[in-house]
Amino acid sequence: MTERWWEVFARRPNAVAGGALVAVMLSAALMGIVYTPYDPIAIDFHHRLSAPSTAHWLGTDEWGRDVISRVLSGAVVSVGIAAMTSLIATSIGALIGAACGFYGRWLDRIVMAVMDALLAFPSLIMALAVVTVFGAGPYTPVLALSIAYLPSVVRVVRAAVLGVRHRDFVDASTIMGNSRAFTLFRHVLPNTLAPVIVLATSIFGWALLAESALSFLGLGVPPPAASWGGMLADSRVYFEDAPWLALAPGFALSISLLGINLFGDALRDYFDPRMKHL
Repeated sequence: MTERWWEVFARRPNAVAGGALVAVMLSAALMGIVYTPYDPIAIDFHHRLSAPSTAHWLGTDEWGRDVISRVLSGAVVSVGIAAMTSLIATSIGALIGAACGFYGRWLDRIVMAVMDALLAFPSLIMALAVVTVFGAGPYTPVLALSIAYLPSVVRVVRAAVLGVRHRDFVDASTIMGNSRAFTLFRHVLPNTLAPVIVLATSIFGWALLAESALSFLGLGVPPPAASWGGMLADSRVYFEDAPWLALAPGFALSISLLGINLFGDALRDYFDPRMKHL
């Protein structure tokens, strides 16, 4: 009897550990939307730089704001931007890459020339350039990071489409009188989902780290909104006297990236035919 996908995943330690850490990350983001112990942007000068206590489990920052509330609120911003970036870059990149690989000719040559030009710049440098042009704002990081990671998706999907467009089932669809667009969306694209899913997971982790880097440099979501990178940047001045300001968002970011990487490795192993027997 064929094993279900969750039964296969349950045998892989990286899938279990990664899935648990990703679940914690998503739960923190959901909790940041629904409930936080304190208002994450409320200023309280009477409790500036308070050490962790029963009232404030992770202490307070230089403005008296509760750190755990800001970590939860920052999860909404950082995880939300990473998720939107992964979704936008993957969906648009998949459509562009599929069209290039399936139709080819002048469309393929022009689009791939543009993608190759974009790939000449490191992703973070490209994102910095876009943010510089459009200015810091709540949606600018999503736009910047989506543009930065779009070429990678286009190239991966194009390569996958080139590998399946001459398969028998594609020829059969054409012989049956189906349009090329129908064949592309009904038969070709579904057979490229495996690498797209793995790449989308990777982009999620890359975007989470890149968003934190942009916020650390002051180019992310403007204050007083919380983000993990922004919290790390604000904690530099007070690290000797209040190390919890850096440890809380740093630990949250590290655990999230570890979980995403472990889960992404498990997805790669699951979809790789060479790993089926392991």
